[in-house]
Amino acid sequence: MPIGISARHVHLSDAHIVQLFGPHATLTFDFNLSQPGQFAAKERLTLRTPKAEIKGVRVLGPARSVSQVEISKTDSFVLGLRPPTRLSGDLAHSESLTLVGPYGEVTLTEGCIIAQAHIHMTPKDAADFGVMDGEFVDVFVDSERTITFHQVAIRVSPDFQLEMHIDTDEGNAASLTQGAMGQLIKKEREEEGGWTNNLSRPLLNKS
Repeated sequence: MPIGISARHVHLSDAHIVQLFGPHATLTFDFNLSQPGQFAAKERLTLRTPKAEIKGVRVLGPARSVSQVEISKTDSFVLGLRPPTRLSGDLAHSESLTLVGPYGEVTLTEGCIIAQAHIHMTPKDAADFGVMDGEFVDVFVDSERTITFHQVAIRVSPDFQLEMHIDTDEGNAASLTQGAMGQLIKKEREEEGGWTNNLSRPLLNKS
């Protein structure tokens, strides 16, 4: 499947859009992202902690019910944070930071995570690959720095388009660029219990 590399970014609630960018503010479309209905907005923010700040962080749309910040492990060192590695939306007891916009500031008591590597799939894709929503697989990438990503979560929805998402640290570790391809390796349950990689019969990309 294709692999998309996600740089640090912010998802905002409608209320926080107004607090950060002013009364009646809405996100301004810049360009479409790979997932249907998702877009990069022209708006950018500063991430601030007591230790440091990172400026010019892209906001993604559309607005969500809860604001969320996704950074890399390298970013966390810069900001002095210890965010958990989570799937999007799993924000309980995650890290706190302050968002700074041109109009105001918002301090999130929780909401900053490192995104766990995951694969977006339609129900048909999941059936073709023989996997289910919430399952974990491995993904082999034959690159300049050949690597296998472990514990990659499967996320299934009719609104998705097939693509694996990793962050910039993971992409750099494998010397990947946008448009790289990965090979899904399904895990099969052993008779004794637990999961094991079925390396002898990998499920290949469906090209």
